[in-house]
Amino acid sequence: MRVKMIVAYDGTNYKGWQVQPNGITIEEVLNKNLSNLLGEQIVVSGASRTDSGVHSLGNIAVFDTNTRMPADKIAFALNQRLPEDIVVQGSCEVEDGWHPRYQNSRKTYEYRILNRTFRMPTRRLDTYFYHYPLDVEKMKKAASYLEGEHDFKSFCAIGAQVKTTVRTIYACDVEKEGDIITIRVTGNGFLYNMVRIIAGTLVQVGGGAIKPEAVKEILAKKDRSAAGPTAPAHGLTMMGIEFENVE
Repeated sequence: MRVKMIVAYDGTNYKGWQVQPNGITIEEVLNKNLSNLLGEQIVVSGASRTDSGVHSLGNIAVFDTNTRMPADKIAFALNQRLPEDIVVQGSCEVEDGWHPRYQNSRKTYEYRILNRTFRMPTRRLDTYFYHYPLDVEKMKKAASYLEGEHDFKSFCAIGAQVKTTVRTIYACDVEKEGDIITIRVTGNGFLYNMVRIIAGTLVQVGGGAIKPEAVKEILAKKDRSAAGPTAPAHGLTMMGIEFENVE
């Protein structure tokens, strides 16, 4: 059977989602512990291959297994084996062949900025500290220009291998609560480093380095050098994925 899992993790100590030779990853930990639990070789496949240091509240993984264990019980059993910074939020059986990357979906990410004079040690792992004051209203205006279908080549890391850089952003909102500025982006898919480059660009807008209207010009140039810097990974959290036609 094919099993779908919702996986939450603190990405601080991992080299991203996908298995790679230069460090431990989320995928590697899941593969090892699922294989030990079920007594067979398990290879999971994720919906979003998050970067090193990026967090998630709801990444989706699928795998095939011959186990007799009910799919909804796997999450409970697996969590007994996983480290405390990875927790499966649920598991269920899906149709054979169902894969999260090939479904119509809406992904949501949040980028959090700690905007205050001094660092706060309790938020060092999940927010980007920026001590210069940021104008949230300007950031909101700039973010609005990103909504809709656009060619986001300017917001894609150089060298990324993709068929097209056109994506649809359903919503790009900026809110401030206390000292935390949250950039929340929902879209049908994201390019490599796209949300972090959006965040870096909006920080420049908020700091007055560029005008909100300049975002339209940045999109039109289709040139990575036109956009702002790539914001640090630890401020980014994948919030979740909504799928059509799946239980």
